[in-house]
Amino acid sequence: MKIFRRRVFVLMSAMVLMGVLCLLPSGRCEAGLRLKIATLAPDGTTWMNVMKELAKEVSSKTSGKVQLKFYSGGVMGDEGDVIRKMRFGQLHGGGFTGRGLGEILPEERVVELPFLFANYNEVDCVQKKLYGHLSQAFAKKGFILLGWAEAGFVYVFSNRPIRKAADLKGVKMWMWEGDPLAKALFKANGIVPVPLDLPNVLTSMQTGLIDAVYSTPYAMVAFQWHTRVKYMVKTKLTYASGAILISKKEYDKLSSDEKQALQNAGATYTKKLNRLTRKENDDAINVLKKSGIQLVDLKEDVQTIKQKSTSIYTKLAGQLYSKELLDKVMGYRDGCRQK
Repeated sequence: MKIFRRRVFVLMSAMVLMGVLCLLPSGRCEAGLRLKIATLAPDGTTWMNVMKELAKEVSSKTSGKVQLKFYSGGVMGDEGDVIRKMRFGQLHGGGFTGRGLGEILPEERVVELPFLFANYNEVDCVQKKLYGHLSQAFAKKGFILLGWAEAGFVYVFSNRPIRKAADLKGVKMWMWEGDPLAKALFKANGIVPVPLDLPNVLTSMQTGLIDAVYSTPYAMVAFQWHTRVKYMVKTKLTYASGAILISKKEYDKLSSDEKQALQNAGATYTKKLNRLTRKENDDAINVLKKSGIQLVDLKEDVQTIKQKSTSIYTKLAGQLYSKELLDKVMGYRDGCRQK
């Protein structure tokens, strides 16, 4: 009887220990691993719909051993909050814009320089050439790159028409708080921005704290910002990158087959997401027009604005990225443009 009781005690102790290990950030149950991933994208958007497809694919290919749990709509905070929570093990991944990616790896922002790209062909060509380099650089920082998940081309939206450089004077322009690239761009153009976290933008538009923002057309609609502006400048200001990152610490807990399944699904569904995002950005422009937003052209000062904006390329070299990387990206872009 004593032997039986001892065996029961040992068995129960083992079960309790296993349960504790499953709860620890570094532990993994035989039942599998759940990766918690946060994003600012609202639920119901194409971004979230595709991410749910990605999660289903990963679960299927790993026989349910790897589950992806997405937290949408900024419920886990702004991108800086998500990064901090990933480092503490409270979250295991995130869908980031260039703002968040740059907080982890500043040199990634080189692809978001103003007026760098004219179209998506140039974007795809350069991103393909940079993928290996940036993937390794993210890994050294403790993050695994699953694939690019871009926002698209960015435009300026405002409550008064901006047709020339002088029209920028006095504009209460939003700037994503802590963004060194946006700060340099606005300074070059003589704009004194209002720094805010992204979740506070709509409220600030409603109260009149800001009267202009920069965004992709689709994001304007998804975040309901389009209800607070009257004009859209037709000139592309910049390209907004994005990506899905997973904590390397969590990634290393996966078997080689599970890693491959996650990487394959990441590549497949981020490509699908980018394709759909580009279409929806085009469609969103029609939505903006129907809502009463007027599209305006930059007139005689367009080259002046471009020259002031592109002057930050060399100014940021040595701060966000190296001069060598800048030259390499410019060379890639020019080569792609010639093709």
